[in-house]
Amino acid sequence: MTQNTPEVRRARGVYLLPNLFTTAALFCGFYAIIAALHGHFEPAAIAVFIAMVLDGLDGRVARMTHTESEFGAQYDSMADLVSFGLAPALIMYEWALGAMVDMGPFLSKLGWLVAFFYTVMAALRLARFNVQVGSTDKRYFIGLPSPSAAAIVAGLVWFSEDLGLSGADMLWPALFVTIGVGALMFSNVLYFSFKQVDLRGRKPFMTAILVVLLFVLTSIDPPKVLFVGFLLYGLSGPVLFLVRARQRARRRAQTPGEPPEPKSG
Repeated sequence: MTQNTPEVRRARGVYLLPNLFTTAALFCGFYAIIAALHGHFEPAAIAVFIAMVLDGLDGRVARMTHTESEFGAQYDSMADLVSFGLAPALIMYEWALGAMVDMGPFLSKLGWLVAFFYTVMAALRLARFNVQVGSTDKRYFIGLPSPSAAAIVAGLVWFSEDLGLSGADMLWPALFVTIGVGALMFSNVLYFSFKQVDLRGRKPFMTAILVVLLFVLTSIDPPKVLFVGFLLYGLSGPVLFLVRARQRARRRAQTPGEPPEPKSG
């Protein structure tokens, strides 16, 4: 007699709701590239910020609806590479770095190399994040998160356009910001992740007021507030790194010493 064993079937298909948010974020990144290629830099920068909001929602929606999946995680990383790696680099190149083509044999290549450097650092940052999931302290990110890096790059474009400054006027600041932000993404500098903030529990009434004031302040002048806010977050990592390094140096220097010997005579 043969015993019939139940056949294990793998669930097929994908969860639609969280992947819709991921697809919308990918669309914003793609639109940002197209807009930049046509010289519409302000809409391109805004599209990157919208992609950030959608990227934050897809994970939350997946957790709230219990629809997390490995497919969704990989799809999210690919969308992030386009929206926060390729799109900001191309926006910055079309806006400012492309003007270096006419600056001699060396500088003519520097512009697109810097844009490529940013893209590679974003890809490496996302790859490292994927392999370190579950093995690092959730309170911190290792390296500047790619959405925040994209916000600084796109924010500089939006901020400058709002002030009437062209890419040629901001060429050198754009160059150094792109290099610096790209390097911070793949660095070992720690950044607060804010994952410990509990949004579901009860909070003091002043917390709600501060949140409302934050939205009001942002709505008054979005280009300046968003750029300065993300720039300060980007600088917070190196500042905290230096503070911790100084504290470690002080602890090493404070070795227990022997009490001074009494003077004779």
